Order: sequence, then structure tokens, then C-alpha cells
Amino acid sequence: MKAQKRLIKRKVRRGFRVRNRIRRDAHGRPRLSVYKSNRHIYAQIIDDSAGKTLVAASTVEASIAGAGKVAGDCEIAQTVGKVLGERAKEKGIVDVVFDRGSFRYHGRVAALAEAAREQGLRF
Repeated sequence: MKAQKRLIKRKVRRGFRVRNRIRRDAHGRPRLSVYKSNRHIYAQIIDDSAGKTLVAASTVEASIAGAGKVAGDCEIAQTVGKVLGERAKEKGIVDVVFDRGSFRYHGRVAALAEAAREQGLRF
């Protein structure tokens, strides 16, 4: 149990480090926040000054991954990134700050980010 608590503590600290850097570098830009679980990946663009979600996309939506499917691979993460980028473009959002949370920029998180960049988001 001691090792598990230590790993959780590390993850929380890593998340704080990333978020503090994002707050410092944001300069009024909205934040693209990513969360992943073993089954799903979620992404949303948040306006921190107003405290509101502007755009969101996730694999829970039936239009993205299909109803009831486990959506834990890079191809689905790319789809989420594309959908998020398209929805942001419709709202007129171009510049964002990427918030990976406590997750490494690797695998599904990187696939989502690259797909969002291809749709015109700059971060």
C-alpha cells in the first residue's frame, strides 16, 4: 500500500506542476484539457476566466466511438481530436493552451493533440 500511495502522490504533484505552468503561460487563452481512463478519453476546451466549458468531445459519445464500446486506442483518440478541432473551429477558437494533466505526452494524448493541430488549433 505504501508504494501505491507514493505513486498517487507523484501523479498529483506532476498534475500540479503542469497546471501551474499552464496558468503562468496562458495569457487569456482557453485551456485544452485532456483526461484519459483505461476505457475512454475526454477532451474539453475551458475558459478559466469565466469558468465555463466552451467545447467538449469524448469517446463516450455514440457518434465518435459507438455505443458501449471500449475506446482505449490511438485511432479513437485521433477521432476525438479531429471532432474537438472541428467544434472549436465552428466556435472561432484557434489559440489554446494544451493541458495534459498528469499524463505523459505520449500515445493517446499525443494522438489527440496532433489531430487537433491538424484541424487548425494552435498550441
